[in-house]
Amino acid sequence: MFRFAHIDYIYLLALIPVFMALFIWLMVWRKRALQRFGELSVIGRLLPDMADSKLVLKFILMMAAWGLLVFVLMGPQTGSRLENVQRKGIDIIIALDVSNSMLTQDIKPNRIDRAKQAISRLIDKLEGDRIGVVVFAGHAYTQLPITTDYAAAKLFVSTINPGMVPTQGTAIAEAIDLAVQSFGESKKNKALVIISDGEDHEGNVLEQAELAASKGIIIYTIGMGLPEGGPIPIYNGDMLVGFKKDKEGNAIVSKLDETMLQRIATIGKGMYIRATNSETGLNRIFDDINAIQKAEIESKQFSDFENQFQYFLAIALILMILDLFIFERKTFWLKHVRPFS
Repeated sequence: MFRFAHIDYIYLLALIPVFMALFIWLMVWRKRALQRFGELSVIGRLLPDMADSKLVLKFILMMAAWGLLVFVLMGPQTGSRLENVQRKGIDIIIALDVSNSMLTQDIKPNRIDRAKQAISRLIDKLEGDRIGVVVFAGHAYTQLPITTDYAAAKLFVSTINPGMVPTQGTAIAEAIDLAVQSFGESKKNKALVIISDGEDHEGNVLEQAELAASKGIIIYTIGMGLPEGGPIPIYNGDMLVGFKKDKEGNAIVSKLDETMLQRIATIGKGMYIRATNSETGLNRIFDDINAIQKAEIESKQFSDFENQFQYFLAIALILMILDLFIFERKTFWLKHVRPFS
């Protein structure tokens, strides 16, 4: 099997016709310049060593060298062997709560930023697994479809903020349903990680968890926040302008509601972990996920290619060296060759 590693350089070959046109123009200009001094037959006798054929030969050699150097830049390669490479992994969907209560700072810097940092570190550990992201507050939305593009996953995670879901609430049931749809009919092992403070959950959460478990989805839950909680900050842009208050004017304290998250994890045959200021729990969950038997995601044949540019480079160097030893004047033996005399 033969291929070029950098096929884009092939456009440099388009310069050869340009060089040819320039060379022809120079030869015509040279001939006309000589004609100003007299008949070419007379000038030929006055300059017996002049050989136009040598100029043509030197030009041909340089164009051949140019073409070979372009081939060197294109990186010619040949495949030496074929091997089957199998990638195994599982499908993971992170469902992240982006309600305003996730801005609470009982976990530093705040609940949502700490969760995003942990998700980013989790992505760095993935090998062969596919990951997707669902965000939810009053409604659930797919932030990132399942993918193996980890760089894109980290980029999408970095853009998550509470303002992206205008409807407030904690629609965990809707997030589970959307995750089930995102997994599709995949036969691979599947894991759903729900990260939330658990407050004000809406909908038939336990029924959705049972449905997901029946489809072979293992559900893990992480409680973001501390039992004592903290006030919910209000921002104007990046500036803190106060805290959310109730009708009596008292600051609303957002506390972690673990009960529902624990029940979801039990139904989903996973585990529940409470995040603290020292850890978020994703590492422990990732270790448990790694213990799940991984299914084959894809199997492809890859060719191990070897570079072959050195042969083209060697020939190009030989042609350029040969060009240096070809002079424009006739050689000693060629002076005596007069085919038309």
